[in-house]
Amino acid sequence: MTGSPSGKYLSRVNEDVKETFTRDPLTPHRGGGPESARPPAPAALTAKVRTLAPSMTRSMQRVAEAVAGDPAGCAALTVTGLAELTGTSEATVVRTARLLGYPGYRDLRLALAGLAAQQQSGRAPAITTDIAVDDPIADVVAKLAHEEQQTLADTAAGLDTVQLGAAVSALAGARRTDVYGIGASGLVAQDLTQKLLRIGLIAHAPGDPHLAVTNAVQLKAGDVAVAITHSGSTGDVIEPLRAAFERGATTVAVTGRPDSPVTQYADHVLTTSTSRESELRPAAMSSRTSQLLVVDCLFVGVAQRTYEAAAPALAASYEALAHRHRSLPR
Repeated sequence: MTGSPSGKYLSRVNEDVKETFTRDPLTPHRGGGPESARPPAPAALTAKVRTLAPSMTRSMQRVAEAVAGDPAGCAALTVTGLAELTGTSEATVVRTARLLGYPGYRDLRLALAGLAAQQQSGRAPAITTDIAVDDPIADVVAKLAHEEQQTLADTAAGLDTVQLGAAVSALAGARRTDVYGIGASGLVAQDLTQKLLRIGLIAHAPGDPHLAVTNAVQLKAGDVAVAITHSGSTGDVIEPLRAAFERGATTVAVTGRPDSPVTQYADHVLTTSTSRESELRPAAMSSRTSQLLVVDCLFVGVAQRTYEAAAPALAASYEALAHRHRSLPR
């Protein structure tokens, strides 16, 4: 080989080395480890950003927002280029990639390229979700419908089916299930409880925080406690879940913050996604949409596992209430 390598060649090699070795050595590579450790599919990337961004540092948020906002552009950037674009460091870019579920930045670039290709083949409608006070009602309907669809799609894409399956198994075999929730999440807790009752399972959703704790201390191994909290930091929900956890019950957290305090006492964590909060659409509205999807997934999964008993129980409950839905004679 004659002559010395050009500066451009050396720069490219240097970038390749960075992207190859900026991996956590403890993180399983593709094809190794449990399914839940595999990098998320490209379609789940935006959902992961929505879910995890609130818990990131501001510099990591800039990286996450950049890759979610322009996957095609960021896919063409080296780790150094993305760091410069976002005003952060290469280490921050790599940490963000890992937090989003990718072993290294090269894996994130591949996912961005895949997401860009999907968007080009079927791009979502360009509609803003911000609702103004003077918006015509037709625009409000269109914006809310689009936002609900996005929230459901993000939740489905980011939902860990391994954790979901484990939670379903626990519920299907539970002696008794307690479900805790306050405010809008309390309505979702009642929804799950009513569904379980209709297929013949024993379930409670105490609306009073004191009653929730007194119920929780009666739980034991073989019982299940489910906490539903968007923020993951609602004390009236965490307290009974902790009591149930300490007494050996299987615990499940349905939350929009996978690193929040409630997850410390959860055997299984099911993460929801929500839209960006605004003055006319608080988090309670959008979070309930994704929570209800998770509840329906839990219920259907349990009904499948207990079908021999669930089907007759559903039929009996329907028959018992049928006369209340018949039209009165004129």
